[in-house]
Amino acid sequence: MARYKAIVEYDGTDFLGFQRQAAGRTVQAELEVALNRIGWSGKAVLGAGRTDTGVHASGQVIAFDLDWRHGEGNLLRAANANLPPDVAVKSVEACTPDFHPRFSARGRRYRYTIYNAPVRAPLVARYAWQVWPSTLNLESMQAASRQLLGQHDFAAFGADPEGGENTQRVVSLAEWSAPTTGTLLYFDIQANAFLYRMVRSLVGALKCVGTGELTVEVFGVILASRERSKCPPLAPPQGLSLIEVIY
Repeated sequence: MARYKAIVEYDGTDFLGFQRQAAGRTVQAELEVALNRIGWSGKAVLGAGRTDTGVHASGQVIAFDLDWRHGEGNLLRAANANLPPDVAVKSVEACTPDFHPRFSARGRRYRYTIYNAPVRAPLVARYAWQVWPSTLNLESMQAASRQLLGQHDFAAFGADPEGGENTQRVVSLAEWSAPTTGTLLYFDIQANAFLYRMVRSLVGALKCVGTGELTVEVFGVILASRERSKCPPLAPPQGLSLIEVIY
C-alpha cells in the first residue's frame, strides 16, 4: 500500500464544490467513484482545499492510499479513464505516508478573472465575472491590493473555515494584470491560508474600487475595521480558480 499525491483540474460549474456532501454532485465524490473502480477502498480522498460551488481549479491537490503495482503512468491513465469530462488528474506520484494535501501546505495561490466589456462573451462566461457598464480603473485596484500584502486580520473579508476566531493571514502576492486587450483582468493572490470566501470578498470590494464606488483609502479602512458588514457583496464564483498549492 502506497500513498499517492495527484494534481487535479476541474471545471466547477456543475459541482456543489469539492467536498463530498449528502446530496449533490461534488468533485471529491467523482474522484472517489473513479478510484473505487480501480481498486481503491479508502474512506475519503484527502484534498488541499474545499472550493465552493461553481469554483474551478487547475492545481487542486489530493492524496489517497492505494495498492497499485502497474506504475504511476498507468495509474494516471486509469484514473482519467474513469473520470467525467469536467475532472482530470494532471499528474500523480508516490509520496511519503504522512503527506496531507491540506495540512502539509505552506500556501495557496488563486486567480480571479473579470471580463470588463459591454457585450457578453459565451466562451469565457463560465470562467469570468462580466463587469459593466463601468470601465475598471486598474491602477486604483492595484493600489488597493498592495494594502493586502503582509500579515493582517482579514475578518472583514471572511470567516475562519474551522469555525474559530483565527482570521489572521499572511498575503505574499496580490496583483492585477491585463495581458490581453484589457477586457480580461486577472487578480492573482497567494497566502499562507485563506478564510472562507476571502478571495471573492476581496474581489467584490476591489471591483468597487475600480468603478469608483470605493476609494483606495476606504478599502484600507474596511480592511482595518475587521467588520464583515462593511464589505461589499461577494464576487460570483465562476471567476475563481485554485491555481497552485505550495509545499
